[in-house]
Amino acid sequence: MHEHGVKLAKDEIVSHDNLRKAVLVGNPNVGKSVIFSLLTGTYVTVSNYPGTTVEVTKGRATLKHRKYLIIDTPGTNSLVPMSEDEKVTRDILLAEKVDVVVHVADAKNLRRTLLLAFQLAEMRVPFILNLNMLDEAKARGISVDLEELSDILGVDVIGTVAVQKRGIDDLIASLEQPRVSNFTFRYGKSIEDGIRLIEPLLPLSNIDNRSVALMVLSGDSSLKDWLQSELGQEKVKKIEDMVQCVQRRYAEPLSFVISKERAKQVERVISRVLLEKKARKSSLAETLGRLSMHPVWGIPILLTVLYITYKFVGELGAGISVDFLQNVVFGRFINVWSAKAIQLLLPVKLVQDFLVGEYGLITMALTYGFAIVLPIVTTFFIAFGILEDSGYLPRLAVMVDRVFRAMGLNGKAVLPMVLGLGCDTMATLTTRILETRKERIIVTLLLALGVPCSAQLGVILGMIGALSPLAMLLWAGTVVGVMIIVGYLASLILPGDRSEFILELPPIRLPQLSNIFIKTIARLEWYLKEVIPIFILATAFLFVFDKLHLLVVIRNVASPIVEGFLNLPPKATDAFLIGFLRRDYGAAGLFALAKAGQMTPIQIVVSMVTITLFVPCVANFFIIIKERGLKTALAIVGFIFPFAVLVGGLLNFLLRFFGVSL
Repeated sequence: MHEHGVKLAKDEIVSHDNLRKAVLVGNPNVGKSVIFSLLTGTYVTVSNYPGTTVEVTKGRATLKHRKYLIIDTPGTNSLVPMSEDEKVTRDILLAEKVDVVVHVADAKNLRRTLLLAFQLAEMRVPFILNLNMLDEAKARGISVDLEELSDILGVDVIGTVAVQKRGIDDLIASLEQPRVSNFTFRYGKSIEDGIRLIEPLLPLSNIDNRSVALMVLSGDSSLKDWLQSELGQEKVKKIEDMVQCVQRRYAEPLSFVISKERAKQVERVISRVLLEKKARKSSLAETLGRLSMHPVWGIPILLTVLYITYKFVGELGAGISVDFLQNVVFGRFINVWSAKAIQLLLPVKLVQDFLVGEYGLITMALTYGFAIVLPIVTTFFIAFGILEDSGYLPRLAVMVDRVFRAMGLNGKAVLPMVLGLGCDTMATLTTRILETRKERIIVTLLLALGVPCSAQLGVILGMIGALSPLAMLLWAGTVVGVMIIVGYLASLILPGDRSEFILELPPIRLPQLSNIFIKTIARLEWYLKEVIPIFILATAFLFVFDKLHLLVVIRNVASPIVEGFLNLPPKATDAFLIGFLRRDYGAAGLFALAKAGQMTPIQIVVSMVTITLFVPCVANFFIIIKERGLKTALAIVGFIFPFAVLVGGLLNFLLRFFGVSL
């Protein structure tokens, strides 16, 4: 643990001293976010945990006339961290004095639940075990004796079905007087001797020293910085010598020995509390879930999902909705009325051009932002929310695991990739779920290179979809093929190994419309706050360049590439220029050219491939610097820009050489 991270966390608490602190802890995909939302009434309130790039969600709540600060930690499988997400969860428990920990768990997976619950019990923090998804457990013929489990652990065990708000009142009531678990067991004489010797040497923290000693014995290197800052190098060396002394008594690593003993205790508890009835026949959802991971049957399911998404986003969003908003709402009314009003009220030609000219804030920025991109991202956010909540995305990760192995990755890497279809900037942050630095760099590169964000993808679907299935296949095949080749070459060049693929699969379920609505509204709020201002800035940038006649200069300089190599119209240069600020805005510029009939089908496909593979937007570039460092960020951008132009030019040459008709 980094020393400054702990100190900042402690400083951060001061302003919340009048609030009871409740920390939500749990494995991924157990419904923590839903519980958080029900407790606080807040869907997204995030900030980076001090000293890291990991986001932690916080919200205030008044429950039973008491005020709480609710903290939703990143999903974790162990409190001996293997990733930055897990480290932040452990650090919060170590550094912050909390009043209650709510361990949100999946009632269907009691083994995984108890492994984490045992670690919380060893920490001697007051906690509540919240067994969520009881309805799904019941559907699988699984029943848990909550009272017996409560007696064994010595803490309240509350059953809930969070998506139906069942059991939430009981959970809130249990927050009043949480208990410290009295559950304990021994790990064997040698390990217990090691714990007894290490415990007195450890600094005081907000968790029990026995728990910290077990972390040290398990080989938790993330504690070393903190221990050195608190104890000094000499004492830390003494502790390390004790760990080595214990290790010499075992053939296997101590982490394995400790985990094996915990697993043995888990089985003993499960034998007392788990009641598994005869499982009923597989439901349609379970059958569909299995088929969606099948190497053969998973492909038609994927194609069906993509086709439905295309019809919804490409036709309804980018077709019908854009046509109505661009041609009717803005074309006939807003732009016309604005031009007339501004000419009357502001009779200064420069001001008129700035607002309603060719590069006007209303006629270009707001038209692009609200008439072209907004309906596209709205339909995409709805579709993406449905895919998220249905449980399909993790199954897609399993199906594509073999493809990703060729790139030195595993199927887990598909999750940041799919999230990149929403926003590459946010997806780059989620690369921290990957275990190795090599995997994080490769996925960051592929996100910046070829994963279009929601707005850009919607524009592309709208343009390519108006041509032919062959055009869509050419665009998708080129982009995917290029990403596989680049990923493969990067895996050969970059040092390091691929991690093992372990992923918890949530059940296939019917998404709740209320959750989809809340997610879509939250994402649209982000779009309006973050993207529209950049559209306005980019338009002002173009306006100034146009008035200073710099656009003509840039077009002339770029014409050998844009007009010669890519064979695109001169005004396409404007789209690529503002693509530096936002790729989706650049794509919207190309969309406008295509709608005006200024590009042929081949030019449309070439321009879409090039803008898809173009440099990442400014926001994503800064996040890459923050996550991977300036040197890596510059290397990524320095590779992508010429490479995108090269691929676009070669595609243009091949399509024209073979006389392909689109």
